[in-house]
Amino acid sequence: MKKYLLLATALLIGGTAMAQQALWGRASVKSPEINPDRTVTFRISAPKAIKVEVTGDFLPTQKIQTPFGEFDGPGYAELKEGKDGIWEYTTPEPVAPEFYNYTFRVDGQSMVDPSNVYVNRDVASLTSILLVDGDPIVDLYKVCDVPHGTVSKIWYHSDHEGIDRRMTVYTPAGYETSGKRYPVLYLLHGIGGDEEAWYTQGRASQILDNLIAQGKAEPMIVVMTNGNISQHAAPGEGPEGMKSPNMQLPKTMEGTFETCFPEIVRFIDKTYRTKAQKKFRAIAGLSMGGFHSCHISKQYPTMFNYVGLFSAAISRENPGETDIYKNFDEKLATLFAPKNRPALYYIAIGKTDFLYQDNQNLRKKMDDNGYPYVYVETEGGHIWRNWRYYLADFCPRLFK
Repeated sequence: MKKYLLLATALLIGGTAMAQQALWGRASVKSPEINPDRTVTFRISAPKAIKVEVTGDFLPTQKIQTPFGEFDGPGYAELKEGKDGIWEYTTPEPVAPEFYNYTFRVDGQSMVDPSNVYVNRDVASLTSILLVDGDPIVDLYKVCDVPHGTVSKIWYHSDHEGIDRRMTVYTPAGYETSGKRYPVLYLLHGIGGDEEAWYTQGRASQILDNLIAQGKAEPMIVVMTNGNISQHAAPGEGPEGMKSPNMQLPKTMEGTFETCFPEIVRFIDKTYRTKAQKKFRAIAGLSMGGFHSCHISKQYPTMFNYVGLFSAAISRENPGETDIYKNFDEKLATLFAPKNRPALYYIAIGKTDFLYQDNQNLRKKMDDNGYPYVYVETEGGHIWRNWRYYLADFCPRLFK
């Protein structure tokens, strides 16, 4: 009997150990490692590999052709194999402060860093992330020891589409107990993104927490919508099930989202303690979200007092069966009429962005008509590094 009891105990311990492997196991390879001179070392265990590379936005860019135009894509660097099949690469120069994305490519197969648990999803791509601090703007992307706002995933019913849809809502520190009413920023994502993009890739909650704590931005509610009006929610979060994320979604830039947007504003004003007036509302977005922000603001000229276009897809218009995109010049004139003129119209673009000329064309239209705006031009192209910077620069200008 004692023999069987010992055997059962051993089997139980072994089974428990197997079940808890993920809990107790730990990576034996340190990667990434930020060195004292701010160079960064990447490592991966791949004893049977023939070729290992790292790719990421910390490396010099290379041109990539896509159906949406020419992009600045990340370059590649080769790792060298060392002892026990550990491959390693150290950047030759210190890495500038920034929030970076990177992956490994092992014999042509892309993979996240198995030693780095911090991962982001951008459309259908998973990337490991790395934050190198030491710059006032980049430090806004960190979780600092300041009062923190609350991030909620909220569902609302779209009467226009007849479905329940989800959005991400940031409320500033103290919202729950202050009893105060707050201004609102509606923050829109790019094509292929969803209501999680600005929260994960964009570091929106960290940026707002830090700016508000520093007294540089007014406490505000930030509503991060899902601009894919055919979706209930981000991939895997709605009744569609765990479908693979897809950039080719219906009803993204044909007018439906713009038509439906007032019901989002009404829902937020009803659900949260908002200052429900034009002078306390802002709208901004990147790429497709900039397109939406441009057309929503001119379609409803009494709704938003602050407009931000971040690398906006200005001319990506498809009139279709809607009048949303028609009579652009006339609607823009109405928006900038003295009684409607926004307090801020903000245009930002990277010098090598494939949408650069579209934005210059909009600027010429604005200049020709004497419409006031703020213009920000940065290095680089159609990348999150720019969009995070634009958000950090845009928010302190609001609700003053």
